[in-house]
Amino acid sequence: MNYPKLKDHELTALLKKGDVYSYTEIFERYNQVLLRHAFRLLSNDEEAYDVVQDVFLHLWQKHDAIEFTTSLSGYLFTAVKNRIFKLFAHQKVVLRYAESINSFMVEGYNIVEDRLMEKELSALIAKEIEALPAKMREVFILNKKEELTYKEIAERLNISDQTAKQQVYKAMKILKPKIDGFLALFPFL
Repeated sequence: MNYPKLKDHELTALLKKGDVYSYTEIFERYNQVLLRHAFRLLSNDEEAYDVVQDVFLHLWQKHDAIEFTTSLSGYLFTAVKNRIFKLFAHQKVVLRYAESINSFMVEGYNIVEDRLMEKELSALIAKEIEALPAKMREVFILNKKEELTYKEIAERLNISDQTAKQQVYKAMKILKPKIDGFLALFPFL
């Protein structure tokens, strides 16, 4: 069989049957483009490599159970996006993902699902920020949304740099488990 000439849907049908050569062809066909995609979002070669390897490992381990409701490329790009999204559960990286959502849409995966998840995450983050104690919330917003340094915050609020830093740290400590909890509701396909 000439695997490079097979269409994606033919490869996925063979993969579901445990055909290792179809898996190899899928890897050869999509590995580099997924690595570039992951690197563009992470700006880190090692993390991009790890994410893509995790996606391919999962693809092989669950080959008989995976339901391809979209195209193979859509499935793989969404899988990479979901893995990266889990990495983005701390500090400014979540905000960087929201800004780069437009570049995701170009890649051709389910736009409606992405927008819904983005809106839900944005609403969750906004709700959790509002639930922070007033002073902590103010310092956090100045640092994360207005991108002021700890020194600038200290000068504006008449507090020490260390107090500003501690308030942001405490806010992140409160927010991170709640964001991680949200992300757990959206398991890797």
